[in-house]
Amino acid sequence: MNHDVLQILGALTVLGGYVATQLGWTGPRSLGYLIANTLGAGVLAWLAWTSRDWGFLLLEGVWSAVSAAGLLSVLRSRRPADPTPAS
Repeated sequence: MNHDVLQILGALTVLGGYVATQLGWTGPRSLGYLIANTLGAGVLAWLAWTSRDWGFLLLEGVWSAVSAAGLLSVLRSRRPADPTPAS
């Protein structure tokens, strides 16, 4: 896939999550928002890495990492409790 197309898709993914949150369609801790940010920023970070665009890599790499941490936090909090009683 063309580098420019991937940039546009990554940016639209991040922006889509941002717009949905700003319009109240989703929240900043929703799975959709966090997945969109993790994937979109991850694609943009990878593209920045391949083109050696260090400032953009810093921005998108941190954005993706923070979003991924938030996603893991939400997923962990949704796990069912251990059904075996403590002794």
